[in-house]
Amino acid sequence: MFAVRPPASAPWPGDVDAQLLIKAAELADTSAGFTAPHPNSACLLFNGKDIVGSGVLYGQGTTSAEVQACQSAREAANGCTAYLNLEPGDCHGDDTAILSLKQAGVSRVVVGIRHPLQHFRGRAVSELRRSNIAVDILGETLPKNVSTEQALKACQYVNAPLLYRSSLRCPMSTLKYAMTLDGKIAASTGHAAWVSSKESRQRVFATRGRTNAIIVGGNTVRRDNPRLTTRQEGGHLPARIVMSRCMHLPEDAELWDVSSAPTTVMTQRGARKDFQRRLEKKGVEIVEFDFLTPKAVMDYCYDRGFLSVLWECGGTLAAPAITSGVIHKVMAFIAPKIIGGVTAPSPVGDMGMVEMTQALNLADVSFEQIGPDMLISGFLQPIPDLQLSVPDGLDELSVQEAESFTEKPTVISFYKAWDPMGALSNFSPHPIEFMNEGVLEHWPGVEHYYQAQKFKGVQDTLAMDVVKKIQEAQSPEEAAQLGRSLAMRRPDLVRADWEDVKLEVMYKALKAKFSKYSGLRSLLLSTSGTILSESSPCDLFWGAGREGEGLNNLGRLLMRLRSHFLKEEQHAEYEPKTSTMNT
Repeated sequence: MFAVRPPASAPWPGDVDAQLLIKAAELADTSAGFTAPHPNSACLLFNGKDIVGSGVLYGQGTTSAEVQACQSAREAANGCTAYLNLEPGDCHGDDTAILSLKQAGVSRVVVGIRHPLQHFRGRAVSELRRSNIAVDILGETLPKNVSTEQALKACQYVNAPLLYRSSLRCPMSTLKYAMTLDGKIAASTGHAAWVSSKESRQRVFATRGRTNAIIVGGNTVRRDNPRLTTRQEGGHLPARIVMSRCMHLPEDAELWDVSSAPTTVMTQRGARKDFQRRLEKKGVEIVEFDFLTPKAVMDYCYDRGFLSVLWECGGTLAAPAITSGVIHKVMAFIAPKIIGGVTAPSPVGDMGMVEMTQALNLADVSFEQIGPDMLISGFLQPIPDLQLSVPDGLDELSVQEAESFTEKPTVISFYKAWDPMGALSNFSPHPIEFMNEGVLEHWPGVEHYYQAQKFKGVQDTLAMDVVKKIQEAQSPEEAAQLGRSLAMRRPDLVRADWEDVKLEVMYKALKAKFSKYSGLRSLLLSTSGTILSESSPCDLFWGAGREGEGLNNLGRLLMRLRSHFLKEEQHAEYEPKTSTMNT
């Protein structure tokens, strides 16, 4: 639990609403890097004098910030004002955040930004107002001044990836590079270790931990042989993506070791099929495109549910990435060194500009000294401001749009927990329980249970230890990472019958989840007559794949469970009722 409180003797001068929203945004940012990028939300409960409760969303599928804040405040929450940097909305069909505020007796809610995702946007605000709780929103009902503008920017910054994804249908992309004072990223020979300082590299490692994926080109793999890890103990490990049209890549590279982090090679269809097969045997994912471009890769990353991507490529790839419009932010580390050389590479290749008036200008530029280096950051494309146009009746309109299914689709897709049908995901925040040999077992969620069962009954200290760690993992992502990593590193520890039983293990967990929560059962039954498709573009066993080539086993199991529930309801409907009248 994170506590935020000013010194006891310090008053809350000036615009209290703006100050507390900035603190909420700062608190929300503390969860970045622990699990895969997710909506960053925090909640502060303020009684007019002190902050009496606080909470922050740790990751997808974990307890909401509002619930945590109300639990920490207990009775002191009654009559408080809740400060939320982001309108609640972490999983479709999960109303615990709103219910916790109502049940705690919160009298007012101040929201930094409305939720960028359309199926959440306005829903919580509308529900709170219907419950006679006053709701104020930055840029709408609060007066505009310097303080509120700063607060709005803070709330937008902490959820910039979500705003870019929602507005542009593209993950937020940041181009990172380190260069000398004379603009070189390597010597004429290609040697680049190290341009920047140790302190700057530590910042890069931390930045990697806050992103979904890191992208490099083939030249970087051949020249630098990078690992692209966070070099930190614990925390989120981003996917590593290599773009190479020709697949002329080294047979042995650090990136082909996928025991700790996944690697995907994106190439053009048909390139070096024999080499592709060798990489696939090592566990490297191969994705083929008819024509490999930065835009095509970002479309793929969007479909995969990514919120943010870090480009650590050389100038040859950086130039087309910028000109294609997929780079939103730049982080440039400038080292106080001069190396010279006409042929020494620069961070961005030729973009066809011949006059200085064609230069691209950065907005919201910031300067920060890191060790001996200077970090200059700025935006090539401003953070989308969804507050600029808020039509009348937005609350009611968004609720209607989210709930109206006048024409039921033939296929209902789901993937991330925050998707419109995200409650079907294994990463949704729904603990499960069931009896096992006379003992009631509790699991944080479906993914936790499934990953642990890979090693059930294996009499090995390492296997038994990881089962315990999986059950104690705070988020579904961490549970999945633990299970997948050990299974890949030590396949001999996976139970011998796993391939035969894993479908039934998953079905058991799904049945426990949808049986426990009546709302989830109703949601599943509402999909009757449709095909359920787990739209993972990379998991061809549980998901449907990019082009429907996957087995979609998770969707199939959910449809099987739906049929089971429908038969139960039909049986209950036609079962003769026993009279309770005296005869």
